[in-house]
Amino acid sequence: MVANSNVKFTIRFEDPNLDEEGLDGEARRFLNELRDLDEVEAADRVLDPNPPEGNKALGGFLVGILSAEVSPTNIKALCRFLGDRLGGKPIELVVEGNGKTLNVKAHSREELDAAVEAARKFLEA
Repeated sequence: MVANSNVKFTIRFEDPNLDEEGLDGEARRFLNELRDLDEVEAADRVLDPNPPEGNKALGGFLVGILSAEVSPTNIKALCRFLGDRLGGKPIELVVEGNGKTLNVKAHSREELDAAVEAARKFLEA
């Protein structure tokens, strides 16, 4: 059963057809959608813990990576949203909750649906 602490999702966009600027643009557009969801407690870009010296181009954020936190009761809603919005986009999804971490990659709608279902089951175990 899922504990009462929030669950953290880290979403990494991995489209080989996009450069860093394109990946960052995808991530920023998706971040705005995440922030509009009532079910999401917090959503933001991920700070680079070791930015290159003099880095100002992307503000010290890791390119194409977002984090979102949801309460255990909103996991299904976020998973459904991820499946609806990111199906067909290559991503890596890291789910952290209950002191456990699950890392999955998806390159198609079917893989993302399977990854989202695995994350849901993982958190409910």
